[in-house]
Amino acid sequence: MFQQVFGQHVQLEGDYKRFTLTIYHRGLPNELSYSFEKIKPHLEGLALPIICGMDRYGKYIAYDAIQEPHLLIAGESGSGKSTQLRSILTTLIQYYDENRLHIYLADLKMSEFHIFKRCRQVKSICTTPEQIERMLARIQSEMKRRSKLLNEKEVAHINDLPEAERPPYILVCIDELVIVKDNKDVMNALVQLVAIGRALGIIAILSMQRPSHDILDTKIRTNLTVRMGFRTDSVTNARIIGTPGAEKISIEQRGRFLLKREDLIELQAPFLPLERAKKILERYKVVEQKDVLPRGLEAASPQGDVSEEIILGVLDDATDQT
Repeated sequence: MFQQVFGQHVQLEGDYKRFTLTIYHRGLPNELSYSFEKIKPHLEGLALPIICGMDRYGKYIAYDAIQEPHLLIAGESGSGKSTQLRSILTTLIQYYDENRLHIYLADLKMSEFHIFKRCRQVKSICTTPEQIERMLARIQSEMKRRSKLLNEKEVAHINDLPEAERPPYILVCIDELVIVKDNKDVMNALVQLVAIGRALGIIAILSMQRPSHDILDTKIRTNLTVRMGFRTDSVTNARIIGTPGAEKISIEQRGRFLLKREDLIELQAPFLPLERAKKILERYKVVEQKDVLPRGLEAASPQGDVSEEIILGVLDDATDQT
């Protein structure tokens, strides 16, 4: 009622004794064009920066995924969820080279991550449950290697290692987790990743349209410390995401979402069209990728994505050095 009378740029918060009146100098934009030049200053000082969007004050919001590990992005088709993930990944690829960041992608719909093929930082693009299972098994081996390294060096986090010995951050993104929810090996690997990955510099981003308790069980959900809730079709789904109120976002407000960290705030996500993202990413791609499978994987999946097989070799090599 208060906002209906005084407008959307005025917010009244408080209890029955004390209230705070906030007057915003501007409202959230209906659309926010993606600009790395404008975003970059807000990433400085963050170990693994995740761009979120713009708030009511006209300020870009980003956070450090090492300090606040593991992200859930959820929302209906057409809400801006996929575009947000595209912006996050494109920003990281521009910000960090492959010596600082390795990205592993699982695109079970085979519709979102193809633009990242051959990017130097992207070490895997899986498109089948079997490929995801193998990828996560190798990442589990890498987690053991890093745990052993931290124990030997008597430090608590890879950031505490000497720079020459510090492994790159690993970002694992899985789009539409629902497709593999019945694969116990995949889900158990994810439980382990979100439970201990932070200290090892291994972070997960999980994306889905309609979350449910049987997909996001307690062991996973409690370790997803940051939530981005785009438009949902029900109060129940909004609550499962952890962003109550996301069901009130209208269909016209594409890219509008609620960010849950310590508090719940409304933001507008940057809009990065597919074709523009392709042009940005072109300079970060290798010219050619050799069709060579690492040892032991020659017969693993003759129809599999070559890039998915190659990264397994990278993790194998790391394990061999221990």
